[in-house]
Amino acid sequence: MGMNYLWDTNTAIYYLQQHFPPSSEKFIDELLINKQPIISVITEIELLCWKSSKEEDLKVLRDFINVALVIELDQDIKFKTADIRKAHRIKLPDAIIAATANVYQLTLLTRNVSDFDGISGLEIMNPWEK
Repeated sequence: MGMNYLWDTNTAIYYLQQHFPPSSEKFIDELLINKQPIISVITEIELLCWKSSKEEDLKVLRDFINVALVIELDQDIKFKTADIRKAHRIKLPDAIIAATANVYQLTLLTRNVSDFDGISGLEIMNPWEK
């Protein structure tokens, strides 16, 4: 499996809460055998904002972030984000995630496919359709 994936925030949350259908869960588990999850700094922040009454949920989130490769905001991502925002009606966090996937040539793993409609050069995969 040569493809590398950038996990959108919803993918990480569904995985960590075990809300995936079995076929999607199997697909993600297989990804994780050989590769650490890759996330944008935006996803890291969104996960850190997650409110849970259960301490073990927060521990699971922190453990996931510690295992993940977090891609910070570099100059290339900033420029690409600006290009995407000029061309599309898209929220800034989504634009940064799309730009990150684009710059690093990663396939975006997201359920919110429609949020990223029409962004040129962006590969998207919906794990719910696995």
